[in-house]
Amino acid sequence: MDSQNQPVRSGLSAWAKRLGVLGALGAVALLSGCSKEHWEVGFLPPESKGATTHTDDYISLWNGGWIAALIVGFVTWGLLLWCVVAYRRRKHERGLPVQLAYNMPIEILYTVVPIILVVGFFFETVKAIEQTSNDDTPGEVVIEVVGKQWAWDFNYVTEDVHYSSTQVNLDGTEAAADKVPVLYLPSNTDLEIKLRSRDVIHSFWVPAFLEKRDMIPGRESSLHFQALKEGKYMGKCAELCGEFHSEMIFDVEVVPMDAYIEYTDSLREAGNTGTLGPEYDRTDWYKNPHEGGDDE
Repeated sequence: MDSQNQPVRSGLSAWAKRLGVLGALGAVALLSGCSKEHWEVGFLPPESKGATTHTDDYISLWNGGWIAALIVGFVTWGLLLWCVVAYRRRKHERGLPVQLAYNMPIEILYTVVPIILVVGFFFETVKAIEQTSNDDTPGEVVIEVVGKQWAWDFNYVTEDVHYSSTQVNLDGTEAAADKVPVLYLPSNTDLEIKLRSRDVIHSFWVPAFLEKRDMIPGRESSLHFQALKEGKYMGKCAELCGEFHSEMIFDVEVVPMDAYIEYTDSLREAGNTGTLGPEYDRTDWYKNPHEGGDDE
């Protein structure tokens, strides 16, 4: 049998209202700490805006995605709350409320809207990929970035010089407290960044550039873009590559072409001519032992 409405329900309702008010105040307090720059980039790194020829396309796709998701969320939450209020059981009523089998407008809405969203996201994603990940603009300046346990080598191929760093020695001895390796990039120049690994899987990641590429032994990948905004950016390895993975950090300096030429000339004067090739790789471990050799 259905029980009478108890006075405790009003107490629960009051607590629900209080929790709702506290949640709203908490959300306002959290969002008030976000600047205009954070909102413009969708809470991605603020320095990403205009950093490269790709970042604005990524930001546009990201912002469009979460704005569309929020709109759908608000509509869904609104309909749920409306159903809770409109179809609740009143105090003078007994038993279950009137049961509805379906609502044709809502059925149509939740069939058409997802199709529109999926098609829209598909074409916007393809457009962004064509302009970013699939960008193969020939590089006026070619630079090879080589990951190794646990540091980086930078081959400035076009200038035929290199920079090599040692942050952790493989024999366990303490390395010299050198400064963080710095990758120099000329601004407003078509760049081709070639990526490869000397030993295990690493990952080249400059958070502000909004792009990340895995560096797999035996394979090469590349990035093609222009660095538009001069300044210093933080970079790191984003793949757990062993005991001293946390030491694989580096900086990126985007400088005018004159400063870039001056830096590469300084490497040449220091004797760092030529590029460091695969002769320094440690890749015997991943070769298939059943390939090659004499048959027994």
